[in-house]
Amino acid sequence: MDAFGSLQGLLTLIIGVLALGVQVFALVDALRQRTDAFPAAGKLTKPLWLAILGVATAIGVIFVQAPFNFFALIAFVAAAVYLVDVRPAVRAITGRGGNNGPYGPW
Repeated sequence: MDAFGSLQGLLTLIIGVLALGVQVFALVDALRQRTDAFPAAGKLTKPLWLAILGVATAIGVIFVQAPFNFFALIAFVAAAVYLVDVRPAVRAITGRGGNNGPYGPW
C-alpha cells in the first residue's frame, strides 16, 4: 500500500505543477497584452485581470501539493477563464489572432 500512496502523491504533485504552469502562463500572457485592448474587447480591465491572475498564481504556488483544494480549483478556473475567453478576444483586437491565412482572415 505504501507504493500506491507514493504513486498517488507523485501524480498529485504533477497535476499541481501543471496547474501552476497554466496559471503562470496566463499571468505572463496578460502582462504582455496592451492595456487598451481589454476594454475594447469588452472584458475587465488589464489591472483587474492582472490582480486576479496574480492571486490565482500565488494560490497555485501555495497549494501546488494539493491541487484539488477548493481554493486551488478556483484559482485554476480563473486562469482557464482568462485563457479561453479573454485571451482570444484580446488577441483578436490586437491583430494577433490565429485565424489568419496567407491571404487574410479565414
